[in-house]
Amino acid sequence: MLKSHEGRKVPQVVFKTRQNGAFVDVNSEQLFAGKTVVLFALPGAFTPTCSSSHLPRYNELAPVFKQNGVDNIICLSVNDAFVMEAWSQDQAARNITMIPDGNGEFSAGMDMLVEKLDVGFGKRSWRYAMLVKDGIIVKQFIEADVTGDPFEVSDADTMLNYINPQAHKPEAICIFTKPGCPFCARAKTMLDEHGLPYDEVSIGKDANLRTVRAITGRDSVPQVFIGGRHIGGSEELSRYFEHQANHAA
Repeated sequence: MLKSHEGRKVPQVVFKTRQNGAFVDVNSEQLFAGKTVVLFALPGAFTPTCSSSHLPRYNELAPVFKQNGVDNIICLSVNDAFVMEAWSQDQAARNITMIPDGNGEFSAGMDMLVEKLDVGFGKRSWRYAMLVKDGIIVKQFIEADVTGDPFEVSDADTMLNYINPQAHKPEAICIFTKPGCPFCARAKTMLDEHGLPYDEVSIGKDANLRTVRAITGRDSVPQVFIGGRHIGGSEELSRYFEHQANHAA
């Protein structure tokens, strides 16, 4: 039975991290003392759910967590420092502090160290998330103790909703562009000026014009999507922002 540690101090552990090409010891006091921290733990770096959903969403919502009083977000896994460093780079997880619990000491102290021998993982952390204030665990979301790798309650949205149900989450934005396109550059500048992060799909690198045509029915770039809505090119994006400003006024 997986135990909640709400109301208790986090385990006191020294982590072997990699920083600027060197090993650096980081202890629990440095990570948690005097801070409000969200930590989410998962079975392994580079694994499907962890790479496609768990880590990316926390990375995406990190600015919103910060606006709501969270000083740092930690991703912890029973992997070594090299693996966690490589995974961070692969995921471009710049907003997340990656902590390798290589020997499983922290996970064991949390009563979250489990055996995954059937998939050749050995001992790993169970999937969970927690809110920690000055080293004390305030809230813990633990995935159900069932077969497999459940992912229902330790996600970023559940944690953010607990911290502030009214928190404003930015809409997902994607823009199709082409190298050297001045209209694409204008659209990206507008998004940057409004402080809106976006994913860019570059024609010739990530997709081709047929992809744009299939999705938008148009043969030109840029093409901007905001929150699942097709906004259009740079002119339509400019009008979109004008409408937003008039509505706000």
